[in-house]
Amino acid sequence: MIGISDIEAAARRITGHVVRTPTVASPGLSELLGVPVTAKLELLQRTGSFKARGATAKLLSLSGAERAAGVVAVSGGNHGIALAVMAAALDVKATVVMPRTAPARSIGIVEGAGASVRLTDGMDSAFELVTRLRDEGLTLVHPFDDPVVIAGQGTVGLELADDAGELTDVVVSIGGGGLIAGVAAALRARRPGVRVWGVETGGAEAMSAALAAGAPVPVPLSSLVTTLSAPSVSQSTYEHVSALVEEVLVVPDRDAVQGCLDLATHAKVWAEPAAGCLLPAARQVAARVGAGARIGLVVCGGNTTPGELTGWAGRFGLL
Repeated sequence: MIGISDIEAAARRITGHVVRTPTVASPGLSELLGVPVTAKLELLQRTGSFKARGATAKLLSLSGAERAAGVVAVSGGNHGIALAVMAAALDVKATVVMPRTAPARSIGIVEGAGASVRLTDGMDSAFELVTRLRDEGLTLVHPFDDPVVIAGQGTVGLELADDAGELTDVVVSIGGGGLIAGVAAALRARRPGVRVWGVETGGAEAMSAALAAGAPVPVPLSSLVTTLSAPSVSQSTYEHVSALVEEVLVVPDRDAVQGCLDLATHAKVWAEPAAGCLLPAARQVAARVGAGARIGLVVCGGNTTPGELTGWAGRFGLL
């Protein structure tokens, strides 16, 4: 498992390449949830999500030979965008494998940054292809199964610990688990009394399944939230979550979309469903903790279009 020294080293490495995003109290969300709420606005990060942190940390750690070979990643959207943009900035050739279900905007951004895009029929086949390309000589930048990437994502928790007021509970979205693993490790060191809660969407429950099974297991994917749709978590992220996280909550896609609308209405924040799912989970946390709860939300990304969000909202009868 990574420690605070790994996260502090990652913070030093990526300084100047990524944004120290705002950590702000949200009066609107506090009123909505009935408890004080602080938001870490990673949707204002370079490339629109926290993923720029881990991608940059990994790229800057590579040897000359690894950089020269070119890098490859698998992504449902945000990791691919981050790798493509940051690799271009560091003059490294990148290939990104994505499922055809990935948002068209995300695929376009990856291509626009100069990366080579390989499309597959789903996330399972995307992970299979990226493994084959790694075996053929490309340098893998895994979205979550890498201690350097996890430490890079952990810098979110480092900043939250430094910049937030008093917190009792922090809620973090889970795809493959790299973000929550890093954030939980940082908070355990810097704010050991704070509880960390994970949240997944129904149909993207890789961490919940791993916790139930006692080890990572493959899961079927059906959630519309492609940025959380990992076919399984890694042994490393599973171990971090099982040791450091209070519980992983699961919310329906519909509630995640409603969360996006609530974030826009009450926090004036344009977020993607991977962040929207935080609000229904935070309601559960607030109800369990009761009086005295002070909740932090890691608003992980904002890479969605008005058309996508209104389409999902219309599908669920939310408009």
